[in-house]
Amino acid sequence: MLEMVSLLEPIAQPLPLQPQYESLEFRATKVSFHKSKPTRQRHFPQPMSTSPAHFSPLDDLVNSSTYASVLESCKCPRLGKQVHAQALKNGFHGHEFVETKLLQMYGKCGCFNDAVLLFDKMRARNLYSWTAVLNVYLTNGLFEEAFECFQQVRFEDFDLEFFLFPVVLKICCGYGGIELGKQLHGIVLKYGFSSNIYVGNALIDMYGKCASLEDAKKFLSNMSERDCVSWNSVITAFAVNGMLSEAHEVFNQMSAEDNLTPNFISWSALIGGFSANGCDEEAIEMLYKMQAVGFQPNAQTLASILPACGRLQMLYLGKAIHGYLARHELMSNSFVVNGLIDVYRRCGDMGNAFRVFSMFSTKNDVSYNTMLVGYFENGEISKAQELFYQMEREGKWKDIISWNSMISGYVNNSMLGEALNMFHKVMWKEEIEADTFTLGSALAACADTGLLRRGKEIHSCAIVRGLQTDAFVGGALVEMYSKCLDVNAAQKVFDEVNERDIPTWNALISSYARSGEMFSVECTLEKMKADGFDPNIYTWNGIIAGHVENAGNESALQLFLDIQSSGLRPDIYTIGTVLPACARLATLDRGKQIHAYAVRCGYDSDTHIGSALVDMYAKCGCVKHARLAYDNIKKYNLVTENAMLTAYAMHGYGEEGIDFFRRMLENGFIPDDITFLSALSSCVHAGLLETGLEFFDLMGSYNAKPTLKHYTCMVDLLSRTGKLNEALKVIKEMPLEPDTVIWGALLGGCVIHGNLEVGEIAANKLIELEPGNTGNHVMLANLYASARRWGDLTKTRQLINERKMHKSPGCSWIEDKGEIHVFVACDTSHQRTDEIYQTLNILTTQIKVEH
Repeated sequence: MLEMVSLLEPIAQPLPLQPQYESLEFRATKVSFHKSKPTRQRHFPQPMSTSPAHFSPLDDLVNSSTYASVLESCKCPRLGKQVHAQALKNGFHGHEFVETKLLQMYGKCGCFNDAVLLFDKMRARNLYSWTAVLNVYLTNGLFEEAFECFQQVRFEDFDLEFFLFPVVLKICCGYGGIELGKQLHGIVLKYGFSSNIYVGNALIDMYGKCASLEDAKKFLSNMSERDCVSWNSVITAFAVNGMLSEAHEVFNQMSAEDNLTPNFISWSALIGGFSANGCDEEAIEMLYKMQAVGFQPNAQTLASILPACGRLQMLYLGKAIHGYLARHELMSNSFVVNGLIDVYRRCGDMGNAFRVFSMFSTKNDVSYNTMLVGYFENGEISKAQELFYQMEREGKWKDIISWNSMISGYVNNSMLGEALNMFHKVMWKEEIEADTFTLGSALAACADTGLLRRGKEIHSCAIVRGLQTDAFVGGALVEMYSKCLDVNAAQKVFDEVNERDIPTWNALISSYARSGEMFSVECTLEKMKADGFDPNIYTWNGIIAGHVENAGNESALQLFLDIQSSGLRPDIYTIGTVLPACARLATLDRGKQIHAYAVRCGYDSDTHIGSALVDMYAKCGCVKHARLAYDNIKKYNLVTENAMLTAYAMHGYGEEGIDFFRRMLENGFIPDDITFLSALSSCVHAGLLETGLEFFDLMGSYNAKPTLKHYTCMVDLLSRTGKLNEALKVIKEMPLEPDTVIWGALLGGCVIHGNLEVGEIAANKLIELEPGNTGNHVMLANLYASARRWGDLTKTRQLINERKMHKSPGCSWIEDKGEIHVFVACDTSHQRTDEIYQTLNILTTQIKVEH
């Protein structure tokens, strides 16, 4: 495989968009350049002395050029201060050139206070000194102070030079914005520097960072002289602002118009833009093309492409990058290390994620939180908990992101009690303040557990903090109230949200859909469109889910077809929602169509979709197809295992079900009550009493508490094998109240084995519980017939006739060409009744002839 290649080296190091101090207030108004003192201007002291400096004779021995050379290469603050001390000792105090180099050195080494102190004490300042201190302010994110510094420069008695403006133009991205940028552009024109290629490139960079892309492109086209930096600035501007096709167009134009070959930065800008905007396949493709033209990757390249590998779950590419990083000794870069951890956790390879974390990570908040999320995503809850408490033991500060990762991880793993307990701890910690994500995750836990009162308490917390109007919290509140079946409250909290976004609208629409209020759904959709939002796939997913939850399975399937016709692409959640509708309707043809769509989109191997496919095929009577769907799943969990085991049990594949259950245990799965129910049902179909007793006793070892259905399976198994007295004993001794199903299972066994004594007990209990059920009397009659109790049989039939009992007619249906045909015994309501009965008579005649 070709070696990996490098990504974007920015043209100018991006600066923070906001100043670091709260006192720095962004002003969107026009910035004045009149020579009046700024209202917040920093007081810049006058030079210490305007008289000529007196230098030591040593000046001839150690000249200023020597100091300049040393200071330019100095990257160590301690060494730089030693050079500063020696310069003072050798008589260079007040030397304008040397002190300017010292100022630049302090700025480069991050010594803000030393740089400002030196500048304030300088005897003489020139334009280079002012430019150096401007850079110091910008490096520390002090954009407004930098602007005031520039204002002061204009009061000084020297002419401005071109090299000042590439620095000054950087102010605009943090203060003043495009308004200031255009005024600075005017000053550039006034001084005649617009034709200077360095100033021109800085203007393009400024327009790009202020998102004025047309101005950037226009200025490029008007430049008399252009180089790769000029073109790269425009490519970067378009890429950073998500205009990828325009960036690619400019990329191609630079060679067509100026005969300039795209360089490393050109490729990197384009690749970085694709990756940052989620165009992952395109980013990786461009990376390979970049490599093909001979550019080699650096750490920044790989850090940029790793998120794309993670989102695409391209584990092989992540490992290739890991190997490249190791071979080229780039594992000391924290960005690539955290990126690798993220790739491994997204691909479910937590073993390699932990190895990278342990060996190379700087153990900062990002790496810890990435590992926490990864453990939760892959179901390794205990390891997530251990890591969380390890942070505390190692003295690592657990920020709100760490707590949020734990809360949301518990919610996503259905550990809702633990999530709410963790939220309670956050609320009691004075040093940590819950944010919108904390409240939203806690509300999701309340929604999934139906804890309306707890949800209202969290709603109160949101009101106290003024967060109830936030779109994320508001959407979570709508979701919570809707799942707790309080649609009116959901509408009220929705009305309080200040800036509604699509997820907030979707939450309200989903609320009405869940409640079956489809008219309100239509009205809300119209209001949403009037508010400027078009329904997206998540909107329709909520409506489809509402149809399915309210037994509107046909409507759900029709809506699925309508979505495809509208041009929207159903996602994995859409597929997961409509497959249960197919299962409930037993509509195999449409189920296969949806399966085919899932295959085309690559969803069929997903754990949840695979489980839904197994369930759908099982309920449509195709165990073979269910097994094929099961075998195609990439990652198995208890849900997938239960789905396949249930399929075997549902269709009487007893021995296959028992073998499958034993393999589950061998593979380390922890069975739950659903698993044991299917396993016991398999024993019933296989008639294996000893195995059934073994499995029933095994439930205690896995803390699975038997329900009435588990006892019913055991009674059915004992009854079918003739152990009727034992079955009756189970019913009498079980800690639950018996229902009609369990008495029916006992009575069925009595009919099979002709046990009149136990049978009468079961029949009487059934008639007592359901006196109007004809089937109970019929089973009792059959029991009397099997025991040749003709007198009792006659009495039972007379009782049925006297009470005018009728057996409920059976119902069946068939799907043909997408249409469901329902049949009931003696029914003549079908529109093709005559054809149906004519065909039935022909078949009946043929059967009689054959026999």
